[in-house]
Amino acid sequence: MSSILDTIKKMLGVETDVDVFDTDIIVHINSALMTLNQLGVGPADSFFISDNTAEWDDFFGTVTELELVKSYIYLKVKMLFDTPTSSTVVEAMTRQITEFEWRLTAQVEKNIIPVEEVVDE
Repeated sequence: MSSILDTIKKMLGVETDVDVFDTDIIVHINSALMTLNQLGVGPADSFFISDNTAEWDDFFGTVTELELVKSYIYLKVKMLFDTPTSSTVVEAMTRQITEFEWRLTAQVEKNIIPVEEVVDE
């Protein structure tokens, strides 16, 4: 799979070889990952990234029903890193984030997204 950082950077419109914003983006990605952990999505232990070597497979494990997580993390990072100037867009993004959180929580409650421990190799 691909790098978590590089995927989110591409979605934000930041070239992957531009690293001037990496610290800010990584902090915001980790905030979103912490929220997902609190929702019960992802590895049982806290998961965080520190550079572009962390891949989606590291977070997802063997679960394949988590593509929504990528959109969720993107929206959370976008709101913190590059907040839209339009209040209408901010409101729409906030509603979308809330819907994603509800859907992810519903998936966890249905046990469709099993919580797995990530084994360090």
